[in-house]
Amino acid sequence: MNPSTLILNVDDNDGARYAKTRILQSAGFQVVEASNGTDALAIARRGEVSLVLLDVKLPDINGLEVCRRIKADPDSAAVLVLQTSAALTGRADKIRGLEGGADNYLAAPIEADELIANVNALLRMRQTQTALRDSEERFRQLTDNVEDVFWMFSLPTRALEYVSPAYTAIWGGSIDALTQAPGGWLDAVHPDDRSHVGALWDALHDTPHYETEFRIQLEGGGTRWVRDRLFPVRNRRGEVYRVARVTSDITRRREMEGLLRSADANKNEFLATLAHELRNPLSPIRNAAALLGSSGQGAEERQARAREVITRQVDHLAHLVDDLLDVARISEGKIALRKEEVELGSVIAQAIETAGPLIHARAHRLEVVALPQQIWVEGDPVRLAQSMGNLLHNAAKFTPQGGHIKVAVALDGGTVRIAVQDDGIGIAEDNLSRIFGMFAQAAVPPDRAPEGLGIGLSLVSRLLEMHGGHLSATSPGIGLGSTFTVELPVLRAAAPQEIVTEDAMTSETAMDAVKQAGNGRRRVLLVDDNVDAMEMMAFLLAEMGYEAWTTADASHLEQLALEKQPDVIVLDIGLPGVDGYELARMLKQHPTLKSIRLVAHTGYGSPEDRRKAQQAGFDAHLVKPAELDDLEKALQG
Repeated sequence: MNPSTLILNVDDNDGARYAKTRILQSAGFQVVEASNGTDALAIARRGEVSLVLLDVKLPDINGLEVCRRIKADPDSAAVLVLQTSAALTGRADKIRGLEGGADNYLAAPIEADELIANVNALLRMRQTQTALRDSEERFRQLTDNVEDVFWMFSLPTRALEYVSPAYTAIWGGSIDALTQAPGGWLDAVHPDDRSHVGALWDALHDTPHYETEFRIQLEGGGTRWVRDRLFPVRNRRGEVYRVARVTSDITRRREMEGLLRSADANKNEFLATLAHELRNPLSPIRNAAALLGSSGQGAEERQARAREVITRQVDHLAHLVDDLLDVARISEGKIALRKEEVELGSVIAQAIETAGPLIHARAHRLEVVALPQQIWVEGDPVRLAQSMGNLLHNAAKFTPQGGHIKVAVALDGGTVRIAVQDDGIGIAEDNLSRIFGMFAQAAVPPDRAPEGLGIGLSLVSRLLEMHGGHLSATSPGIGLGSTFTVELPVLRAAAPQEIVTEDAMTSETAMDAVKQAGNGRRRVLLVDDNVDAMEMMAFLLAEMGYEAWTTADASHLEQLALEKQPDVIVLDIGLPGVDGYELARMLKQHPTLKSIRLVAHTGYGSPEDRRKAQQAGFDAHLVKPAELDDLEKALQG
């Protein structure tokens, strides 16, 4: 009994209507009354009534017609109708009433307990139907709104009973077409996977469950990966009479797995290459170090050669570390450009200085074709020179001995193009699309090991993008050379002058560009707690014509500086027990020492470290190990 259940009692006989109302109320039901069919229809449409106790004979509309209209109206179709009659009690009357839509038919007179039992039975039936309908609606809402395809098939016929709307999105076909041809889903499976999926489907009678992954061919020609799972549905006797199936789109997951596998392969290749690149310089450095202690005939020449080897290999190691740090900074968004107006000719000249030693060592001919006017771009001169130098270095590295390298500058509207062309090993066509990827290695002949870490071109590409530019590569093929083209937006251009074509920039002139710098004899005081590094630098400065003193004790620096009166102090910032920045401030505030040039020589080289050094009073900032020409520039100012 539910006190909230409302029953409509319809009868034109006042006495009969009253008696039935009292019976229903005594059973705990709420009751409203109507004495004709018109009022009964109006009350039923309100949607508050659960059951209508309806007499067949009414003064305006026949009760059978009232029942038909109640069931035909969407607003009242769910209302239960219990038909009653005192006159029409035959078998045919009952059949006519039930066929007219009544949920039950009782002949009067009706005993109280019979009436209540019939009402409760109908309400229980309605409660079961409502729960089933709600369950079906929840199921439909769930399957209609998930991204996976939900299927239901009957067994043993394997007839399709239901498929969710996601079928259209994943399979690319219509549900109507699938309904007409239920096997159409299997026809869309990739030919290489169809036999496997078909075998699973054929084995449903013996094995009504599986989990597999396969491809679908879309009508547009694409391919989609799916994960397909099938589960048995059992009846009360435990018999499998249906199978439920869930199909998920895993294309993105498969793509990510492929990328992860590729990344893992790249990582392994990178680590192997890194080990190779690190071991290569370490071996000659160790051997050269042993030669430095040699004696006897020709010892001086061997020692000089050993020093050259150590210098060259340390430069190589420093370059590796710089590239790795730059990549890390760019990846984390921590690299900052110091943009200014930059004349393009100076950038190219600095890049040639950087690559000059390798060009000289490999006896290449370097040709530079410049524009008849000066071109300015907005950018970081150091990073732009680094990018161009990297391209020239690659051209020299991958071009056989005695090759030809050409740098050509062209102006196209608001864009300047710098092409670095070589006649080296070239790039395969299938490698051009991935050459700028991180850790990508160009294909090399079988007799050559891969060189570098595969990060140089990626680094250059990213640096140029940060300047609003672009890097592209072309190559006719393996062994036919390659061209890397830098594009940068032009800030301004000077009036055209005489065209400059430098064909004489050979190995000798490239080396001259590196070596030329002021060589005035100046007094230098070196302060560093790394005694070996400090003494080696003092020897180099002495050979370069400088007068050098050294000290590892910064506590007496002021006294030593007053005594020696150096022109330059090269100061390590990370000294034990002393703050190099504070030391610099002290020297710059001293009335006698404030004119001395201060050069920071440190292992810290971030933009923030450079800013702190400048604020402390340093005139130049060198990162260990400093290039020889950078050191001399810093000393000369």
